[in-house]
Amino acid sequence: MNKFVKYILILAVVILSVSCTTGKKDTQKTANYAQKAMAVISIETLSMEDTVMDFVTKPVAAHVSQQIATWTPNYVMPPAPYYEDCTITVKDDTGEVLLEEVKAEVKVRGNWTTNYIKKPLRIKFNKKQSMLGLNEGAEFKNWVLLAGYKDTSFLRDKTAYQLAGELLGAEGYYVTDAEFAEVYINGEYWGVYLLAEQQEIKKGRVDITEADDDYTGTDIGYFLEMDGYYYTEAELQRFEVNYTGWASIKAYDGNKGRSTRGTSVNKGFTIKSDIYSPEQRDFIANYMNRVYEIMYYAAYEDKAYVFNPDFTSISETKDLTPREAVERVVDVKSLALTYILNEIACDADIYWSSFLMSVDFGEDGAKKLTFEAPWDFDSAFGNKDRAADGKGFYAANIMMDVNNRYSSFNPWLAVLMHEDWYMDIIRQEWTEHYDSGMFDRVFEMIEKDTHQYSEAFDRNYERWNNLIDKSAFQDELTPKSKAVKTHGEAGMLLHQWLKTRVEFLNSKFHL
Repeated sequence: MNKFVKYILILAVVILSVSCTTGKKDTQKTANYAQKAMAVISIETLSMEDTVMDFVTKPVAAHVSQQIATWTPNYVMPPAPYYEDCTITVKDDTGEVLLEEVKAEVKVRGNWTTNYIKKPLRIKFNKKQSMLGLNEGAEFKNWVLLAGYKDTSFLRDKTAYQLAGELLGAEGYYVTDAEFAEVYINGEYWGVYLLAEQQEIKKGRVDITEADDDYTGTDIGYFLEMDGYYYTEAELQRFEVNYTGWASIKAYDGNKGRSTRGTSVNKGFTIKSDIYSPEQRDFIANYMNRVYEIMYYAAYEDKAYVFNPDFTSISETKDLTPREAVERVVDVKSLALTYILNEIACDADIYWSSFLMSVDFGEDGAKKLTFEAPWDFDSAFGNKDRAADGKGFYAANIMMDVNNRYSSFNPWLAVLMHEDWYMDIIRQEWTEHYDSGMFDRVFEMIEKDTHQYSEAFDRNYERWNNLIDKSAFQDELTPKSKAVKTHGEAGMLLHQWLKTRVEFLNSKFHL
């Protein structure tokens, strides 16, 4: 045997040995995550009518069906979501009964997701209940079940909420708790859902001053959503922001920034909390317009503006720096942490909707615009064709709308991004959270849930077939998301994308 052939054989043995060893380590690591049962939520309707299941199979949000009708010939308008009287039974992952036949109302909830065959649901109990120990066992009437239909990993929302919990929740800002459960409706298997909290003003949720019924004063808490569907809300529950007369700012691309001149901006807001007078609506609309002006003047004119005592107008002052003026009316830490979360996630809807904030003018309220209650991430983390390679700056940058028709951006995330003091806060927060092991914990969660719940996920996809048949949402996916055929592949894709994303951002933000 000549030396060359001998060398090749030795090399082959070494490679085979390394390959076998690596495979053994991977097998051992996976074996640590033994199969685990999920909690079970059983919904039983009180009605026994033959058509009773229509409440969970047919409804589509009215504004969504109206949109679909404009491009679909002979489209038959479905019913809008409606509540059905039910009882709810909940068992934990050991089979222990936590709630048994508790009365509630259940309906389909959401926007575009109501158009899918597997629909998200809202549970409204007659009396406050704890659900699976979420939020430290706090009791509330309202809970939601997220369907995760177009997220074949089923882990994007949970990943976002875990990251948000470490970023925002640890600082006292509200973030929903969440846990998986398998759902049955009238004895029929309905698949895996992510149980989460209703985004609402309540002690233990968005904890700001809730207006008493029919109270018309403006000294209350306001829970707000930048919402592309604001026009569907009652006039009392919506308003518009004109962003300093549509003044151009610089989007953040990691360099000098691109001008947003001519770029579309979502002007609409929904007031998600209850208000009872036009005075309340007009007050918060004016406040939001003036707060943005304070941020804009600080960042682009190097001027400090302050509110008058009743928060109805602003004027320039020399007594504060521009930064101090912003910090008087904006909880800047919450904004910086919200930016970090959204820069990680690259959610396709960040310019459009589900971007939430609050401000409390109650007696003990901070009277600062606070960014909290992050929501709706099933298009994020590389699922939709946005930042598909996991690189580049996104959340405060110019992006295409969800249908690739026009460019847009999120002014609240972008307006301060070229201020050195604000970027210092972002870098400091990123470094502290990165060094804390936050990403190690979220990667462990993704891997753990992918393996230990694989049988439950398989049952879900056998029920709905949306791992194989993605026709209802395939135009929303990246090529890689389209290609996955198993839940394991989908979980691995999420893990790989997030790893690339974290490495890119760490190279830019870590001190």
